[in-house]
Amino acid sequence: MRAQRFLLVSLVVFVATACVTTQSRPLRSEFEDIPVPKGLAYVDSQSVIIESPSVKAARMIYRGRIEVGSLAVAMRTMMEANGWRAISNTSAATHGTTQVYEKTGNSLQVRLWEGWYYTYVEMTASRALPAPTAETK
Repeated sequence: MRAQRFLLVSLVVFVATACVTTQSRPLRSEFEDIPVPKGLAYVDSQSVIIESPSVKAARMIYRGRIEVGSLAVAMRTMMEANGWRAISNTSAATHGTTQVYEKTGNSLQVRLWEGWYYTYVEMTASRALPAPTAETK
């Protein structure tokens, strides 16, 4: 009985310290002017980043335990604070919310929806890159 109690206490301590020392992954955003709200984690396995010499495009997926309505308001506030202009906002109970933004000729679509356990955010953006300059020696 004493050994079982010791084993149980050791297991609880081990699990508790493992949870405390686990660091959250830093949020990833391929574009410095597209903010990501706190409480969301980047889903690498569902995201796609494409880069060429002239274009950079990304479909970034995040998930977290945040209510869609408050997340939609936070996204709009953060986007407008970073110079993005809201173009449209569409909401449907079964399909979530889609927000479209524009900034200096670039566009961004933000889609928010609730899954079974998580709330998901999909950010789709593309940006024309400046032409590379030729180096002369």
